[in-house]
Amino acid sequence: MSDTDWLVLVVEDEAPIRRFLKAALGAQRFKLVEATTGTQAIAMAASHNPDIILLDLGLPDIDGLEVIRRIRAWSHTPIIVISARGKDTEKVDGLDAGADDYLAKPFSVEELSARMRVAIRHLTRSRIGKEGPVFQTGDLKVDLARRMVWVAGQEIHLTPIEFKLLAVLVRHSGKVTTQRQLLKEVWGHGSDEQAHYLRNYIHHLRHKLEADPARPVYLSTEPGVGYRLRYKE
Repeated sequence: MSDTDWLVLVVEDEAPIRRFLKAALGAQRFKLVEATTGTQAIAMAASHNPDIILLDLGLPDIDGLEVIRRIRAWSHTPIIVISARGKDTEKVDGLDAGADDYLAKPFSVEELSARMRVAIRHLTRSRIGKEGPVFQTGDLKVDLARRMVWVAGQEIHLTPIEFKLLAVLVRHSGKVTTQRQLLKEVWGHGSDEQAHYLRNYIHHLRHKLEADPARPVYLSTEPGVGYRLRYKE
């Protein structure tokens, strides 16, 4: 599929930002449709079936978090939040509501494009059925089916919890995963207060997977929000 086929729904009530996104993304040959309210966004998400949704949270009629929840009730379309709400708790709320990523205003076109490429990569894999059990980014290779991990060709032995945590990050590779989501998927319900477990296991994983744990290449921290397994070709 060529890049001219990607349709982006921009949900933003500020005209200058819509014009900026139209020029920036149009130059990269994306097709754009625009919505200025939450109600319009939900309707256009259904009628236009966009490949990606760029969503501002501060809409005039419906709060953006509610828009995410309503779209997520029936659609897996990648949603990237673009908002002036830059507090960590607000980022977490957006991601936990179902957004795939979050960019605080102001942002660079380069950063937005990178996040969109990740979303497109996930979308393409799901459409053509090539998620597969083997994941690779740089020198890190993870075989989900055989529960095996290699770095630069050398097998790395992980504990069951370490592998489970890494597997969750692999499934969300390139996207920030909140602490709450990681705790729930790895340790189960009722683990929200056990954030120290997560920090300890991330620490262990970095020492096993990273050449320099103090300067991680793969496992990056999103302060106050969660963690991201960086994806690179």
